[in-house]
Parts: sequence; C-alpha cells; structure tokens
Amino acid sequence: MGILRTTSRRGYKVAIGVTAVAFALSACAGAAEPVASEDNSGDSGATSEEAAPTVEAISYPAGTPLEAAAAAQCVDTGKAVSDMEIAYLPPATEFNYYLAIGAGVEALAEANGMEYSLVAPAKDNPAEQIGMIQDITTRGVDMIVMSTHDPGAAAPVVAAALDAGIQVHLVNSDIPDFPTSVHSVVGYSQRSGDAKVGAYAVELAAGAEVYYGILEGAPGYHNDERSGGWREGVAGASNFIEAASVNGGWNVDGGNAAAMDMLQANPEITVIFAANDYMAQGAVQAAKALGRDDILIYGNDGDVNSGLEEIAAGNIQATLDTSPYAMGQIALQVAIDCATGEFAGGEFIESPGTVVDGDSVLQILCEPDKLFPAPNQEYSCN
Repeated sequence: MGILRTTSRRGYKVAIGVTAVAFALSACAGAAEPVASEDNSGDSGATSEEAAPTVEAISYPAGTPLEAAAAAQCVDTGKAVSDMEIAYLPPATEFNYYLAIGAGVEALAEANGMEYSLVAPAKDNPAEQIGMIQDITTRGVDMIVMSTHDPGAAAPVVAAALDAGIQVHLVNSDIPDFPTSVHSVVGYSQRSGDAKVGAYAVELAAGAEVYYGILEGAPGYHNDERSGGWREGVAGASNFIEAASVNGGWNVDGGNAAAMDMLQANPEITVIFAANDYMAQGAVQAAKALGRDDILIYGNDGDVNSGLEEIAAGNIQATLDTSPYAMGQIALQVAIDCATGEFAGGEFIESPGTVVDGDSVLQILCEPDKLFPAPNQEYSCN
C-alpha cells in the first residue's frame, strides 16, 4: 500500500512516495540539500539554518475540558519550535478534506521551520493506519496530529505514543472521551453545526410541508453527531417529516446509490441532508438521473469540489463549511503551544463551522490560497 510522505524544514520541501514497509526504514530517506538563501550581508557568515523564523501565532478560542480519562497534560519541552518535528496522520489520502487539513498543518509547520510529515494509507484502512502510528512512534517525533475512523482500535497505539513522550492531538473531532488520553481535540461541533443547517432549511421552507431523507455515513460517533444535529435543527418544525434514512458510506458513489433508492422508494421527499459533502454530491447525481429538479440538498464539511463548487453551480442548497485548512493550522498551533508551555492540555478547541449557501459561497471560493484542492475554475470576485 502506498503512503505519501511530505517533509518541510527551513526552506526546503521534499515529497516522497514510499511503501508502508519501506517507510520504517527510510524515515530520513530522500532528504534534499537545504536551499541557501541569498546573502547580501558580506562576510557575516550567517546562514538560513541559524535564523529562527518569526511567525505570528494562530489565534484560537479558549478550550473546554475533556473527560478526565481522556485528558493528557502538556509539558514545556524547552525546545526551539524550529527544531520540532510534526507528523500528520489522517485516515487516508483519498479524502480531500483531510488533505486540506494537512495543507493547513504543513503551511504553519513550514512557516515555523519545522519538519513535517504526512503519513497515511491511500485508502481508508484503520489497521494500516495503526501500523503507521506504530512506525512513527518507533521513529520518534515531537508531536502527532491525527484523525481516526476507529477510535477504539487506535487507542492502544495512541497510548504507546504518549508513553514514548510524543504529544498526540486529535483533529476533525469533537470526541470528549477518546478511549485514551490525548493532549487536545481540535474540530468543529458536529451536532450544533448541523443543527444550524437544519434550522436554515426550516427557515427556507417558510412553513411549507417538507418530507426529508437523510444520507448517513457508516454507524459511529461522527454519523450520530451529524445526523442527530440535523434532526435537532428541524425538531421544532412540525412541517418537517422524516421519510427515510439510508447509509451512503461517506462517499460519492454510495451517496448516489443510497439517494437513488431513497427517492424511488419515497418520491414525496423534497429535501435531503447528507452527513458529508461527498454523499451530497452523490445525491445531486441521483436527483439529476431521476429528473428531480425539485430536490433541495444539504451537506456538511465545506469540501471544495463536492460542496462549495456544487453550491456555486446551484446543485446543493447549503453546507456546513468547517474550514479544514484553518482547522489544521489551529491544531498545529495548539501542539506548538503545548510544547512551549502556552497550552495546559486536555481540552477541546472548537474550530469554525458556518452555514454557507449561494449568497456567501463566493467569499470562500475567491480565496483559493486557503483551499485544498484548488477550485476547478476561477470565480468572479467583484
């Protein structure tokens, strides 16, 4: 299985494609020579390696305590930030959303002169990810920023990383009671965020009777929070009636198949909430295939291609934009603060979550440097 490893440090960056077996043997493989900065100071002898970068810290809100058993306390390492190494371990590189988080982590790591590695399976495979966490622990880094689709399975190797003196920070999560202790959890509030999406849909319906369907992800915490949030958002509206709920498997093809079945079995449905933007895009495909131009589709994540651009095209009504790039930057800033005595540890830090529709989406698409991947087209930003 292939993994992607990207390393940034003090002015140079190397991208290396390696195998899971080879990774443990090649933690430093492919290192490039530093790119020397142009020296106009005569014979001062200063080099770019000696100059520590000055970087404005990323701001984030005050945290809320995790459950006691899930809360690890931070220790000031006394180490220069530019000498620290960060490993980012998402569930898989097949998800653009996690790559967008990684782009935020990498940008801040590079600005601080830190060494950065992205290590992940190509396809979602919790067992393979666990092996990679073990490899990173054996190799030794200062901090891990990670997300997992199987918290229970990951907990023992996360605990081993902490025992080895490595900070561990969860990202794209709001789990207050991870099965083992971690230094922080950074993410948006899934339940309250999707309650906002539901409330938006209720307001837009203006009292009209609405039969809705839900495209759920695989069973688990994230699905329960997102679907539950939507249901809470529409709960006070007697005109909103749930007709069906189907597992769309978190991906476009699954969303397409599930929406097709749901709409054919329940033709009264005129609103679909999808627990992520990939499934929402699948629902768009299904609605078009069935000639249903009366369906309003809502999503979650703020994925550039599957969410934001589909809104701009008029295919999706709204989504919860969770700003994954900013989330990644916040997660690394928290990790830096943890290692330098500025963050106590054991807290949930909430990142932004905003409902975005056709009236507001261009404000986001017109800042492509903060998006990953880049939009498929340029947008008029006057």
